[in-house]
This record gives sequence, C-alpha cells and structure tokens, in this order.
Amino acid sequence: MRGIQNAVGLSLLAGALAGPVYKKWEYNAIRNPAYPLDVVDKLEQSIMPKIESWMVKRAGTSNNCTLENAAVRREWSDLSADERKEYISAVLCLQSKPAKAPKDKVPGALSRFDDFVATHMTMAGMLHSPNNLFAAHRYFIYAYEKALREECGYKGYQPYMNYDRYVDDPINSPMFDGSDTSMGGNGAPTTYDGVAQPFPRPYNMIPSAGGGGCVTEGPFKDMVVSLGPKSTIVRDIPANPRADGLGSNPRCLRRDVNKYSAAGARANYTYSAIMDNADIDKFYNRYLGMPQLKGDVNPWGIHSAGHYIIGGDPGGDFYCSPGDPAFYFHHGMLDRVWWIWQMQDPDNRVHAIPGAGAMDMNMTLAMDVDMGQPANVRKTKRADIRDAVVDLGWTAPAVRLVDLNEQMGGLGGEFCYIYV
Repeated sequence: MRGIQNAVGLSLLAGALAGPVYKKWEYNAIRNPAYPLDVVDKLEQSIMPKIESWMVKRAGTSNNCTLENAAVRREWSDLSADERKEYISAVLCLQSKPAKAPKDKVPGALSRFDDFVATHMTMAGMLHSPNNLFAAHRYFIYAYEKALREECGYKGYQPYMNYDRYVDDPINSPMFDGSDTSMGGNGAPTTYDGVAQPFPRPYNMIPSAGGGGCVTEGPFKDMVVSLGPKSTIVRDIPANPRADGLGSNPRCLRRDVNKYSAAGARANYTYSAIMDNADIDKFYNRYLGMPQLKGDVNPWGIHSAGHYIIGGDPGGDFYCSPGDPAFYFHHGMLDRVWWIWQMQDPDNRVHAIPGAGAMDMNMTLAMDVDMGQPANVRKTKRADIRDAVVDLGWTAPAVRLVDLNEQMGGLGGEFCYIYV
C-alpha cells in the first residue's frame, strides 16, 4: 500500500532527534474550496505532531512504514474529476471480473465485486463483534482497495466520505448527484419506509427521504445486484432463492439517499465520540449510539447514521450493504475516525481492543494456532484475545487481530496509510 500522492508534501527539519531523522509534516492537501474544514478535519490536522513522534518512537519496528512512503486516502470531493472517474472505472472493472468465491457456497456471486459482498454476508457475526468491528473492517476495506489496484489498475487509494460535507443536501452532493463523476444518483420515489432502529419512539425509525427505487443516473445506473436480500428493507424486492441470501437474485441498485440519517453523522457527533471517550469501550459504544443521548433527535450513532445515508437495496441491508459501491466510502470514514481516536494517545490506544478489558485480555477461545490449519486440527488454548484470528475466507488471508490495529506499519507493513 506504499506510495505518495502529490496532494501532500513532506519536508525535512534541519537536524535530527536522537535516532531517526525527524520528518516535519506539511499539511498542504488539495481541498475542495466548497467545503471549509470542520472540527474533525481540524482535529485530524492537530494529531500530526503526535504521529510524527509516534513514528520516531516506532522506528525499526514499524515495518519500514514512514510518513514519506505512506499512502494517502482522500475525501471524495477533494479528488479531481479525472481522479473520480479513474476510481469509478476501477469499480466497474471489478464488477466485470469473474467471482472467486466458491460456487457451491455462493452461487449468486457474479463478479469479484460480489466476492466482497459475500464475505460480509457470510462473516457478518465475526466482522461486527465488539473485538473485530474496527480492525476487521479495516482489513476488509484494505482488501477491496488492493483488488482495485492490483486487478483493475487503479493508481489511487480508497477515498472516504466526510458525512458533514453532505449532511444538509446529500442528494446534490458530489457523492450522489448522479453525474458521471459521482457514485451514482438517488433512487426513484417508492414505498420505502426507512430503516428501523433500536430506540424508543419517536426515534425508532430513520424515515424515508423519498427514494428507495432504482438508481437511474450516474455510473451505476445499469448495475446488477445479485446477492441478498437477507434482511427485508424494501417491500417489493423478490426474496432470495436461498435462506442465507447467497443465491442469484438479479435486480437493480436501489437507494434512498437519506438526509435524516446523515443528520446523525454531523461532525459534532464524531468530534464528541473521539474527544469525550478516552476508554476504548466507551468510544465503541458512542460510535454505535449507545446509550442514547437524552433528547437527541438523531440518535443513530455515527456507524448506523453513515450506513443508512445510502439506504435502499442493498445499502439498507445490514448483511449485504457492501453491494452498494458507496459502502466503502462510509467504512473508510469510520476507519479514519478510529485512527484519529487512536492518535490522541497512541501509546495507550493503538492496541486497545473493544470488549477485551472485561476479559482481562486473556480468555479461552477456539483458535487456529497455526493460522493455516483446517478446522479439524484447531486447538483450544488459553490465549490473548489479540492473537484471535480474523479470517476473511476467499477475500484475504487469515491474520491475527493484533496485526490489524496499527494503521502505520500494521499487517507486516502492508498497512501504511494516512487520511487527509
């Protein structure tokens, strides 16, 4: 994942600290002038000295990842029109390549793009457990980015979606305005109800914003959705021929680009989640909107709020939500939020794992000791939860959970990127 984009520069400070030469970050990322920096953008800028110090401290153990060779993930609206088109072309390429998922398990997978949807569907429990939600999705997004680059020639990196830029009018945003440089338009009006939420009335439903039908504008207007549904969100979608949702069920991409959901992802929510929750479990709970804030009219939590900006089918379905190409922008943003939280206090936060404290980081679990052994030779042993295995099946090799926590040098140096 190495490489430098010319949107960001580095210069050397004269002299050096004890040990490695100190690299001074010059924060000169190319920005879309239509979007002033929000409080989270400014917070991200403020962590760069901490990252610099952390990288100096980590020299020799960061798997050759440095600020100079770190890849740069950027916000969609900061990309040029040509850069957006290059990304779109890579996604369309992935949708044209044959699937690798085993046909006996995933008969409905039509393409490499569907491979990732099927992974999310079959491994939803693991991907969304407290221990794994942050780290396993980091790995999932990385694997998708890697496929775009290595299989479809994409030269950039996975963009993210800064919700706050689009919260007031997402339908007319650079993400969803239906132009040839967008991720496609809204769905046609239909009887879409919205998305049920686990809150007491009157906040138990993110209401429909008027869409929910087929996307008819933009690069993905002819996209065929095959997998799912597994949870019913849109009334008139035919049921999948298999109970697990992995059969062939071809239909259009449907969306409800939803301003009500987006309102729960304003920058103030994200800023508060990062700054008011030093403990990993409290940060995780606030990320999910738990417990509900008293009097909050947008109590979804930034995870759900970001998800259901792209409601409809499959974006509104918990299981097959990666079937909407905009999914990866949402989880890119969430990965960015986690990284900013980690870098407030990297010594204590980089390797913090949600839910681990209650188990004293030591639990009995069934794990594949050699990470390459079949299930019938797996051993049960007393093990640190950090050594638990994250296995994305046909999408990416099995790895240890702890190897996914560090963005700058994790996964043996394969993780080496920043957000701007």
